[in-house]
Amino acid sequence: MSNWDKKLFIEHLREQCTREVAKVGVAIIEFAEKFADDISWGRGAEHGTLTFRCNTDIGPLPLFHMTSSGQLNLQINFMRGKDIPPMVLRDVVLKLESNFLRDYDEIEYPSDVFVPIEDLFHTENQLEKFLKTMEGATYRLRQ
Repeated sequence: MSNWDKKLFIEHLREQCTREVAKVGVAIIEFAEKFADDISWGRGAEHGTLTFRCNTDIGPLPLFHMTSSGQLNLQINFMRGKDIPPMVLRDVVLKLESNFLRDYDEIEYPSDVFVPIEDLFHTENQLEKFLKTMEGATYRLRQ
C-alpha cells in the first residue's frame, strides 16, 4: 500500500525544494494526471516517488519516476530492454538529448539514474518540450 499521495507529495516537494523546482514538479504531476494510464505513489520513508506509466502492447510501461525531493529518473534503458518499436525509443532519445543537451546513448547513459530537476530544466520551454515528448511517446506506445 502506498504511503504517499498527491497532497503529501506536493507538500514534501515544496518543503524540500526551491520554488522553481517545486513548480516544475507540480507541472509534471498535473501532466501525469492528464496523460498517464497509471500513476503510482511510492512507499518510501524519506521521500515520495511518482511513477508515470502508459499502457502498451507489452503491458504498463513506466516512462519516468519523479521524487518529492526533486529528482527525475527517465526510464530510457528500461525501455531499451523491452519490446517496444525502435522508432518510438529513437524519437524519445533524440528529443530528450536536444532538450537537455545530454547524451542518452547506451555508452554515455548506461543505466537509468535520478537526476536533480534543477540540472535538467533551466527554462520553461525545456519543461514544455519534455512534456510534449512524453505525451507523444505515450500516444505512440498506446497504438
